[in-house]
Amino acid sequence: MPLLTIEGHGTVAVAAGTRLVRAIENAGVDILHRCGGNARCTTCRVVFIDGEPDQMTQAEYDKLESKGALGEYRLSCQCLVLEDMHLRADSRLTGSDLEDAGPTPEDVITPEPVWLDEV
Repeated sequence: MPLLTIEGHGTVAVAAGTRLVRAIENAGVDILHRCGGNARCTTCRVVFIDGEPDQMTQAEYDKLESKGALGEYRLSCQCLVLEDMHLRADSRLTGSDLEDAGPTPEDVITPEPVWLDEV
């Protein structure tokens, strides 16, 4: 099982293939996902310290490019935990003025992923 290390929150074992946004929540971190994990809002963004996935969905690429944020952060709703990861989750319910983190993301990546060969 891959290990997921979240700055300030520790390390947990995660079943390979788990959607990253769900793994972060299951680790007890109140990450935002205002669009329900559909690559529309960027509130589930994370910064990888190590173990950044090589693959990216077309939806994530399009959203990050439109925000001018390619290479700055990744969308946890569009990543799978396939190997050890070390990251920082800055966009959290704690410290926001929001009542909840957003609709619960599905267990699988949505929209249906179209994987890019190179980013």
